[in-house]
Amino acid sequence: MSTLPFVDEHTVVVDAGAEELWRRLLAEVERSLSGASGARYARLVRADPLAAGGPRPLGAGSAFPGFRVAGFEPGRELALHGRHRFSTYALVYRIEALSDGRARLRAETRAAFPGVAGRLYRLLVISSGAHGFAMGRMMGAYRRPPRAAA
Repeated sequence: MSTLPFVDEHTVVVDAGAEELWRRLLAEVERSLSGASGARYARLVRADPLAAGGPRPLGAGSAFPGFRVAGFEPGRELALHGRHRFSTYALVYRIEALSDGRARLRAETRAAFPGVAGRLYRLLVISSGAHGFAMGRMMGAYRRPPRAAA
């Protein structure tokens, strides 16, 4: 994953400890990547993987449409990897405990966009700001405790 070109990094400091932030991260990743819209998009771009699968709760080998858990260090790092016809990509979350009882979450995106179609896709998704907007929304979700089950 570190061989993929760097795209961006987003950071948020959360008023919760690293253990609580880890629980929030796992819950939000599961919620945000398991939706029907993600599955439709994964089919449209012919993503690998196409469907959710693997162990639950999340761990090495878990999958979502478009992402597979490629690295899993409980409380510290969650690395997601995927590919589709326009890109090979990774999203790596890292948690750092801060001395004041809070925690910092970093989300690093890396991706390669081969060929003309890949460059066009990068223009539409990255250069347009759509990726940054989506990541900002996702990172903001970690500031809130997970939603209670209905």
